[in-house]
Amino acid sequence: MSEAQVFSILSQHIPEQAVNYCFSLWKEKPFRLHTTKSRQTKIGDFTCKPGGAARITVNEDLNPYLFLVTYIHEVAHHYVFQQVGNRVEPHGTHWQQTFAQLLQPVLTPEIFPEKILHLLNKHMQQPMASTFVDVELTKAFRQYDHNAHEHIVLSSLAEGSVFQLNRRTFKKGKLRRTRFLCAEVKSKRQYLVPAEALVNNVQLSFELI
Repeated sequence: MSEAQVFSILSQHIPEQAVNYCFSLWKEKPFRLHTTKSRQTKIGDFTCKPGGAARITVNEDLNPYLFLVTYIHEVAHHYVFQQVGNRVEPHGTHWQQTFAQLLQPVLTPEIFPEKILHLLNKHMQQPMASTFVDVELTKAFRQYDHNAHEHIVLSSLAEGSVFQLNRRTFKKGKLRRTRFLCAEVKSKRQYLVPAEALVNNVQLSFELI
């Protein structure tokens, strides 16, 4: 993958003030970088198959601040893999320390809005596997989504509410840790949907009190 391709992706998706730094992370330990269509089960990932090149993907529809944090989250996985392979927990102490170290240079008011910056600094005291586990931070990020006014956060709906996600219709069920067990109306199949997923076309459940 060429330098020009990587620089172009970063320039299109993250705050301008962070582009050169994020590009330098790629130059230090190159990998294949791709953007993908929206995925409700994840917003980014790192893979490296035996004998293959390291690959990072990030959802293309993320706002610039969430894209930036997700990119560095996955780069931290890449750096850890380069150092110790698969001999440590994916989101264990080694990854947490690497993620915090790589993110620190961009934790400035020139890059992040004040609310996000405050919550990010708090979050990074013990980084989690997913930023969506941190509800307050997720809400702060969501304020900058380009389509935030069109969607509702799943966790705010009553159990039994019917909603659409990726043009499929679901009924909200019970909470399972950080995800809700939801039934697709058409197929009756059960899916675990992140609590902070953005949904639309909501039909609220009316419960007797």
